[in-house]
Amino acid sequence: MTSAQICIIIAIAVYLIAMVFVGVAYSRASKGGTDSFYLGGRQLGPVVTAMSAEASDMSSWLLMGLPGVAYFTGIADAAWTAIGLALGTYLNFLLVAKRLRIYSAEINAITVPEFFSKRFKDDKKVLLGISALIILIFFIPYTASGFAAIGKLFNSLFGFDYMISMLIGAAVVILYTIMGGFLAVSTTDLIQSIVMTIALIVVLGFGIEVAGGWGAVTDNARSIPGYLSLVQMTDISTGEVTDYGFIKSLSMLAWGLGYFGQPHILVRFMAIRTSKEVKQATHIAMTWVILSLAAAVAVGMVGRVYLTTPLEGTASETVFLVMTNELFPPIATGLILSAVLAAIMSTASSQLLVAASAFAQDFYRTLLRKDAEQKELVWISRASVLVIASLAIFLGLNPNNFILDMVSYAWAGFGAAFGPALLMSLFWRHTTKYGVLAGIIVGGVTVLVWKQYAFLGLYEIVPGFLFSALAIWVVSWLDRVPEASILETFDKVGKSKI
Repeated sequence: MTSAQICIIIAIAVYLIAMVFVGVAYSRASKGGTDSFYLGGRQLGPVVTAMSAEASDMSSWLLMGLPGVAYFTGIADAAWTAIGLALGTYLNFLLVAKRLRIYSAEINAITVPEFFSKRFKDDKKVLLGISALIILIFFIPYTASGFAAIGKLFNSLFGFDYMISMLIGAAVVILYTIMGGFLAVSTTDLIQSIVMTIALIVVLGFGIEVAGGWGAVTDNARSIPGYLSLVQMTDISTGEVTDYGFIKSLSMLAWGLGYFGQPHILVRFMAIRTSKEVKQATHIAMTWVILSLAAAVAVGMVGRVYLTTPLEGTASETVFLVMTNELFPPIATGLILSAVLAAIMSTASSQLLVAASAFAQDFYRTLLRKDAEQKELVWISRASVLVIASLAIFLGLNPNNFILDMVSYAWAGFGAAFGPALLMSLFWRHTTKYGVLAGIIVGGVTVLVWKQYAFLGLYEIVPGFLFSALAIWVVSWLDRVPEASILETFDKVGKSKI
């Protein structure tokens, strides 16, 4: 191992130790019970709410997946995806954040499955159980994508064994998640979002300068047939240009629909200190999202000019890593590459925490130990983090999987299963328990089936979201009107100005 590689590893190690220290610092705060462990006592400020929500959302695909797409096939895929994500972020904060904060506090729900269960007074806990099962099904591959990114990071830079690298990174994530719970995860997300932003700006700035300026970058992009087109895409390995088409554009824009059903983002809304701070959080989140998405796409463009040896296949997702390694001295490289770990860990830790809550809070307490004390539930949550992480590691064993493909699958699953259910639960007075149950099942199953057969080449979240919404509407209208106490709570939340 060279001295440069040693310096990079030292810088990354310092960062990892710092994240574990945050877990230690917040370990005392998580001793207050499950409300503290999962929601931090609903005391998140607007800055932490906004930045932790977006950092847990953007994950490794912001620094690896999205630049890789822009590098490999041109602007179309990356731009349509970025536009959809920006719109989805805004609408999620605008429509969902405030009302979900008020409603979840009113019925004392601390997880998304528990919100559905208490919203409709589901005494048999069927809604809770099905929702928790959906979370476990789709969060395991989602978390696997993050662990896979860690393996690719160290394998690409140092030639380290993919499996060993993945295990080390996963161990750090597991450690600070288990120790500190929601407060540790949210605080590290805030730190990591700042690190990610700085890294993107620095790499982009230096990359443009070394490539000969932004003019040289755009001139090169224009010289590649279809590269800058929003209706065409080009394969870097073959030079083949294909039409993008309406279906493909719709599929990429539809990423925005996924926001309404992502449990690890929704819990941030439930945890904000007061609904009055949602507006400030929205401004902060949108500023960060627009800047980070634009920078990530631009990094891919710069990579086409700067890198003389083409990156093909899954290697295209390392364009950010390769540019960083070549542009900067070892210590700076280590610090910048910590941003990739930041992106990975912020999402993986949030996913593990939500999945753990689904098992401990919604399965264990409801079905196995109804009288379990709060301290017991916290320890069960920590144990479930280990089990769920182990399953995610198993799914991440194949280094040839595209990170963005794994993320898109889980994103669609949550968006289709929970998105329509949440929106109608918050805004449609006539929504019933069985309507929501039908919507969750139809949305989740549609994604599972559509993904396998890839009908029409359409992203599975589109039919999943539409069929789920239709199922909720039809079954709710056929069902009897919700009981008076449910409607009373709905009306109370609607009139609330808190």
